[in-house]
Amino acid sequence: LAQTVEPAASDQSKIAPTLADALRTSPGDISFLVILSEQMNPQQVVAAAGAEDIVAKRAALYAALTEHVRRTQAPLRAWLDAQGVSYTAHYLVNMLEVRGDLALAQRLAQRPEIGRLVHNPLVRGFEVFDVSRPSWLRQEALSASPASAASATLPWGLIDTNADDVWALGFRGQGIVVAGQDTGVAWDHPALQRAYRGWNPTTMTATHPYNWFDAWGRDPNLDRGCPVDPQIPCDDDLRSSHGTHTLGTIVGDATGMGDTVIGMAPDAVWMACRNMRNGFGTPASYIACFEFFLAPYPQGGDPMTDGRPELAPHIINNSWGCPPQEGCDVESLRQVVETMRAAGIFVVASAGNEGPDCSTVKNPIGLHDAVTSVGAHASNGAIAWFSSRGPVTVDGSGRLKPDLTAPGVGVRSAGRLSNGQPTVNLTLSGTSMAAPHVAGAVALLWSLEPGLIGKVEETEQILLDSAVAVPSAECLSGTPQSPNPVYGYGRLDVLRAAQLVLGDRVAIAVEAFPPEGGVLTGGGVVAPGSPVTVTAAAAPGYTFVNWTEGGVEVSTEPLYAFTAQENRRLTANFRPPLWLPVISRQGGVR
Repeated sequence: LAQTVEPAASDQSKIAPTLADALRTSPGDISFLVILSEQMNPQQVVAAAGAEDIVAKRAALYAALTEHVRRTQAPLRAWLDAQGVSYTAHYLVNMLEVRGDLALAQRLAQRPEIGRLVHNPLVRGFEVFDVSRPSWLRQEALSASPASAASATLPWGLIDTNADDVWALGFRGQGIVVAGQDTGVAWDHPALQRAYRGWNPTTMTATHPYNWFDAWGRDPNLDRGCPVDPQIPCDDDLRSSHGTHTLGTIVGDATGMGDTVIGMAPDAVWMACRNMRNGFGTPASYIACFEFFLAPYPQGGDPMTDGRPELAPHIINNSWGCPPQEGCDVESLRQVVETMRAAGIFVVASAGNEGPDCSTVKNPIGLHDAVTSVGAHASNGAIAWFSSRGPVTVDGSGRLKPDLTAPGVGVRSAGRLSNGQPTVNLTLSGTSMAAPHVAGAVALLWSLEPGLIGKVEETEQILLDSAVAVPSAECLSGTPQSPNPVYGYGRLDVLRAAQLVLGDRVAIAVEAFPPEGGVLTGGGVVAPGSPVTVTAAAAPGYTFVNWTEGGVEVSTEPLYAFTAQENRRLTANFRPPLWLPVISRQGGVR
């Protein structure tokens, strides 16, 4: 595109310095983001919606955001079409991703609706460590053994956070959807498949649309570790199975492999998005995954019109970072996570692995106030040397980060061996491993008290108030104190958080056996002395048998009424349909 008029200085200032440098030095076109001046305030949209129901609020937000960008982007998109410039439109931030040269950027900067132009660099999204090596040698920890070599004990992080004690109350994440945006996920891993939202255990089939999205699509040369169809989930991290590992810490259950539960919330279900290709992501790929999560849509669909906000996850884990020094735009990612918070979606992020220096929590999205940022501690409770410290100074805020710490050293979870076989003995270290513990903890709390769902600020405060304080003077002047820029408010303790939620109330948990045997209603958190009625409706083909507690029958009626006096964990038992062989006309059994 020819540049016939010298751009004004004010127009030139719209081009971020990192983008200007990249455009000047690149031999060809590069990817950059065209961010419009007119942006919506998501908090105002949600407040104006006036709906109490979180799904209704989310739907109102999606409708407002998409209508706004279609209207305000229309002249710009028409101009780009006329110039023959391809683009991808986004709505969480009112922006378009384009590929072009310096001349195109200068012409765009002259347009009055443009606020700024920023780089869309390809950056390394994560780092995991072998903590047995010197601190200057940062490498991947790949201590793995075949799945048959069962550990026999829960991963230490589940015990450290007292997740197993919350399970004992009868709450294991049931009814909660957790999402991970990462390197992808091995969806058919035996420790994860059962919990995949797209999996139907009755028909033994999977439905991937609305449950999985690949922000990169598929390239036959760059994505050789994945199926050709981008609608089929995959984890392209063949070295550390990063996305599979992090999701395993949230929902993994390897009891079917002869091992143990490996995830904080094994009865939650998951969905996922691949935001990195071979461990590298861009601001646009990260934002694309957030857009998929706010309103899931099929691969190849239009995020502006095909989104279904009622299918959004409750919680999103983010074990990645986007360094501003490499060109990542802090403001657009801040806007995205603030929008997700306004939508009532709990966003968890790794604090980063740039410790032990102070003020090393400096990369989006871990630096932002709208996310719960997680540092890493070891099994002895000590902070990991690599865990990034606060306070946040890169934006001048002095904000306390991380918010809290969780197990992040020598974390055992799901992955693949070099021969492609599944394992649950893949041990990795990093704040990437710590964040999923917190995501799983939120799933436990929201399954315990559904009234908290969507109340992000209240839930976050419960986590902070219940954390085990660890006084420290590091990165502070004076005596040890808590909270501090090393541990934040302390080490994650989900049992203490659950006890805060309960207060003087009691928990009535209900579960079906087998899980697909029927639909249950009733239970929850109630005051002592309250009347409680629980009901069990058998699924087609199944028959209700009885209610039991601790293996002891308490009722043979589908409707069971009682007065709550203490915590109870009730199981509705169903008899599965009898399987009878049918002789086909060819004489075989089918």
